[in-house]
Amino acid sequence: MTFEEALHTVRRRVETHLATELSRRSLGVLTEPMQYAVLNGGKRLRAFLVMESARLHSVDADHAVIAASAIEAIHAYSLVHDDLPAMDDDDLRRGKPTVHVKWDDATAILVGDALQTFAFELLSDGGIPKHNVQIDLIQSLALAAGGTGMVLGQALDIAAEAGGSDTVEAVSNIQSAKTGALIRWSAEAGARLAGADATALSLYANHLGLAFQIQDDVLDVVGSEVETGKRLQKDADAGKATFVSLFGLDGARARAAEEIDAACAALSGYSEADHLIALAKFVISRSK
Repeated sequence: MTFEEALHTVRRRVETHLATELSRRSLGVLTEPMQYAVLNGGKRLRAFLVMESARLHSVDADHAVIAASAIEAIHAYSLVHDDLPAMDDDDLRRGKPTVHVKWDDATAILVGDALQTFAFELLSDGGIPKHNVQIDLIQSLALAAGGTGMVLGQALDIAAEAGGSDTVEAVSNIQSAKTGALIRWSAEAGARLAGADATALSLYANHLGLAFQIQDDVLDVVGSEVETGKRLQKDADAGKATFVSLFGLDGARARAAEEIDAACAALSGYSEADHLIALAKFVISRSK
């Protein structure tokens, strides 16, 4: 199976699982906006990391898809809230109106809240057989998504608009939390499910997450709004430091390539990591 085929298979499987689990719940007026937010396309790269890291450790795919669906629910919640006027104030996501535009701010806040808790429902409803593994996944995801991880990164990112975060270290710290924390959890999830050492996958994810953010910064400058499905040039308009503003366009691309080389090197201990290596290369070649 090629990388593209594997990515498509994961996308289809995870979206089916998410749709099935949402349909089992009585969500009332939240049904349509929650489905819209979490089933509105997307590359499913975090889910792919979960499924591939699980495959490397011979974890049952039926167990891995639960963790993969949980991380996509958390990611969707973060996007819904990040798009709000009080945050990044975006009116497009994947080429479609954002949740607060299609409905309203209050609905978007509640949808984000519901998707966040939905992720922990998925992890805790008994589908993962070992209780200690289940608790580890829940606790580690809470840390990755909350005030020590993604939410902290979002707060630092907002604060950066006021200035003072114009060094490589500062920008890297924001990325490590805002984008990197969930990518790191996704890559580690397979090892956690197997009760195995996640050190190599964590190192891979650190480099991958940094390259991912650098490519986002590059696309914000040279990308197409039609392809990315969102408004561009926002960081420059807000006066925030990015990897492009710090290194220049060519320098940022070169740094991203170095990070991908380091990510691939971290996987040297695995004999069947071809798809994760292909994912790393895809991250800096993507146009959206």
